[in-house]
Amino acid sequence: MASATGADLDRALIELGWADMLSESPDVAVPLVFRLLGETGTHAPLVNDVVAAAAGRPPGSTLPLPYAGGGWVRWERTDCDGSRLDEDLPLHPTVVGTEVPLAEGRRALGWWLVGTSRAMLYLARVHALDRTQFGKPVASFQAIRHRLAETLVAIEGAEATLTAATDDLGSLLAKAAAGQAASTAARNCQQILGGIGFTAEHSLHRHVKRALVLDGLLGSTRELTREAGATIRGLGSAPRLAQL
Repeated sequence: MASATGADLDRALIELGWADMLSESPDVAVPLVFRLLGETGTHAPLVNDVVAAAAGRPPGSTLPLPYAGGGWVRWERTDCDGSRLDEDLPLHPTVVGTEVPLAEGRRALGWWLVGTSRAMLYLARVHALDRTQFGKPVASFQAIRHRLAETLVAIEGAEATLTAATDDLGSLLAKAAAGQAASTAARNCQQILGGIGFTAEHSLHRHVKRALVLDGLLGSTRELTREAGATIRGLGSAPRLAQL
């Protein structure tokens, strides 16, 4: 299963009892599985199961999901042609679907974005330690260290927000924080990797494209931030999102 992805990984996880884990221990299963999807660069249509479970539907189904800009997409459970941005993801436009609960799906995608961000940070850190200029690793340069630190802080903050999220507003903000962390990771890690980070031979571009696609699913960072602002204005005050 280590090398499986797409439909193969979907089937393997079903055989391992993914549906039972999602039903019995979602607070453990979702962060673990979706973060690993990001860290390993693999993919599976598991967000369908998370949203379906929240809507009281059986696992294994496929349903239309809202996408940034008012669109709707369907994440197929077969290895058909990929999307325009990420050729590995069988994510395609579809007709407008019915409204479904989004909080659980947003948290799942947030964990996936956190895993993807950590994968980008790992690639940049390894390069910074291996690459030498003026007789020393570039990781010793202050500008590089600042970018690595900024990325780590963004990832840790997003992970803390995801851990604390329990309701609709908290989940909305958690996915927005994870999307922002992925954007920060992509920007900083691209700069650290330099020219090699732009090449198809290096794996960074796969994580960047994956982050861009996942950010748009169930609401982009920009849209969710605006929605959160409108919600707080409507309430007249900011609710307590975590008991500290």
